[in-house]
Amino acid sequence: MAGRCEVLIYERLREERERGATLAMAIRNGYERALPTIIDTHLSSIFTAIVLYVVGNISSRASAVSLTVGLIISLFTLCHDPRPV
Repeated sequence: MAGRCEVLIYERLREERERGATLAMAIRNGYERALPTIIDTHLSSIFTAIVLYVVGNISSRASAVSLTVGLIISLFTLCHDPRPV
């Protein structure tokens, strides 16, 4: 999931640059435009993991827990440190 976040942010940034925005403006707008999509995909995946946990057996429950933890960490990292160096 985290890899897809960076790709989405990069694509939004590239679109802003193609529109003629300055680099600083493109970075700000790129992150602002990508964030709702990233949050939506993470919440949808977390919902899917919850369903998998409720319906599945012990192996799929472990996968659901692992997926949920990874998504929460990815979302936390994105919200608290959105611009990697």
